[in-house]
Amino acid sequence: MTFKTLFTAALAMLCLAAPALADLTRVSDRGTFLSYVQGRELTRLGVSLLVSPDGSISGRALGRDVTGTWSWEGGMFCRTLDAGDRQFGRNCQVVSAEPGAIRFHADQGTGDIADFRIR
Repeated sequence: MTFKTLFTAALAMLCLAAPALADLTRVSDRGTFLSYVQGRELTRLGVSLLVSPDGSISGRALGRDVTGTWSWEGGMFCRTLDAGDRQFGRNCQVVSAEPGAIRFHADQGTGDIADFRIR
């Protein structure tokens, strides 16, 4: 398999539904969201991301740089991402969190789910 195929498959796995986390609470405002992620690393198998208050996203996914931007709109996290040569367009996501974990539910809460540990 080529690296591109493996990379694409791994990113797709990041969007698969994960087991339910114990006490997730819907995050409905930017300040609460930042209280979970500011200065912390969001991790998942092969992925490590930083979401900064200035609206930037940076990190690594399977050895490739990840960059992007985000904003808080209508009670949701809206982001764009570039990972290696792959571009992920704007997507607004419902966010739920508990101490140590955060969940992003794509397509305004109707799409794929990605769970991350907060470190």
